[in-house]
Amino acid sequence: MKVMAQIAMVMNLDKCIGCHTCSVTCKQTWTNRPGVEYVWFNNVETRPGQGYPRRYEDQERWRGGWIRTKNGIKPRAGGRLRRLLTIFASPLMPSIQDYYEPWTYDYENLTAAPLSDDVPVAPPRSLISGEPMKIRWSANWDDDLGGDPSPDPLLGRLEEQVRLEFEKAFMFYLPRICEHCLNPSCVAACPSGAMYKRAEDGIVLVDQDRCRGWRMCVTGCPYKKVYFNHKTGKAEKCTFCYPRVEVGLPTVCSETCVGRLRYIGVLLYDADRVTEAASVADEHDLYEAQLDLFIDPHGPEAAAAGLPADWLDAARRSPVYDLIKKYRIALPLHPEYRTLPMVWYVPPLSPVVDALSTTGHDGEDAGNLFAAIEAMRIPIGYLAELFTAGDPAPVNAALRRLAEMRAYMRGVNLGEWEATPGDDLHAMYRLLAVAKYEDRYVIPTAYGNVPGVVEEGGCSLDYDGGPGMQGPFGEASGRPVPVSIETFHGLKERQTSDEVTRDRVNLLNWDGRGTPAGLFPLKRAPKRGK
Repeated sequence: MKVMAQIAMVMNLDKCIGCHTCSVTCKQTWTNRPGVEYVWFNNVETRPGQGYPRRYEDQERWRGGWIRTKNGIKPRAGGRLRRLLTIFASPLMPSIQDYYEPWTYDYENLTAAPLSDDVPVAPPRSLISGEPMKIRWSANWDDDLGGDPSPDPLLGRLEEQVRLEFEKAFMFYLPRICEHCLNPSCVAACPSGAMYKRAEDGIVLVDQDRCRGWRMCVTGCPYKKVYFNHKTGKAEKCTFCYPRVEVGLPTVCSETCVGRLRYIGVLLYDADRVTEAASVADEHDLYEAQLDLFIDPHGPEAAAAGLPADWLDAARRSPVYDLIKKYRIALPLHPEYRTLPMVWYVPPLSPVVDALSTTGHDGEDAGNLFAAIEAMRIPIGYLAELFTAGDPAPVNAALRRLAEMRAYMRGVNLGEWEATPGDDLHAMYRLLAVAKYEDRYVIPTAYGNVPGVVEEGGCSLDYDGGPGMQGPFGEASGRPVPVSIETFHGLKERQTSDEVTRDRVNLLNWDGRGTPAGLFPLKRAPKRGK
């Protein structure tokens, strides 16, 4: 047994309101650069819908993930020989139309347009070609369509009546990032070895120096969370904000999430059994097989693994372990891809409650709620296609567990019975509803790093053609600078502190009078004889 640590995330879909704050902050932090205008490391999809890129779940077309053969599992796109023979061919990957052509607006036309009877407008222009364009698709166009079920690839597996009546059941939001899988098919597909999975925390990254732009990783990823930078010719993907994680801070998408629906923690797993778990014959068994990989952090196997004390302590306090393994209410996204994903989801229960309320019944009553879960096979069938390879039993069990917690807290609030803080239902409520910052994010630091401190080695004006252009991806000459990001903690400290740090002056607190210490270089004493 080889016990290793993995940083994992759980999202509570009952709390997602589709505000896209996570997407925007991730965009500003990681992909606000030339060549990746269409890239969203974090995106929020409306379900039912086609997703981003369009119909990415149709693996018969895109050939992502793994398939099981009589000799084990192999990439669906083909083995090493096939990749070698087609290494100079165009890989099977979505086009810009499957994503969308990014655009901006020609605001200059509002003031420069010639005088006419019509009010001037700001026409859209392509960010890629600069030419005028018509907007036909975007990253979450399904939201504008109100969850149009017709093109959703998952609904094709369900009965005709389910597909026709599905839009009457419910619509929910699904935030997605890279899954940072235990068995990543993108790593297996990369011919140059640029894609790799870090041994210390399991984060999957791209070595920009080794990447040769073969783009087979885009084909190999079934979630289509590897992107191609058309300007640098390199692959890029979600980094799980590793500069923040290394100092114990959550990802940017988690930090800025309005609904506080994300949880980050450490899971321990048996690395020697990963291939065995991904190779089980029945797809319905993949969920349980992945659960069996996780090691009890309080058990003797974890104590004997030789992990650092702070990592072992973080694993024992991990919220994701409780949600995934202890309470069994978080489920993986598309386990049938056999990548063993490490971003899990608590399925939404609110649509069931809302559907009951519209009929005049008490949606929080235990008897009504349990009966509704049993009767509403439409959402359970769809959620099963999304999270458990079509097996409704784990989804039904998770929803009943959530309904049990909701009915329990209803009884407590109405005074029907007393709360028992030591039981699982009360602990689930504390974790899902009122968990504090330090309870939602239990992240150990990397070796030698100070918790909560991120070094700022770059420039905030590091954009294309800007005065701080450093060329971290080879767009300018010179050696790449270390990757660095601005943290909210560091920004707040500089904005509220009067101390001069690294010869910096807090100009936000300066009233413009006088010369604060550190604003100008210190005057040197004149040399003797002059």
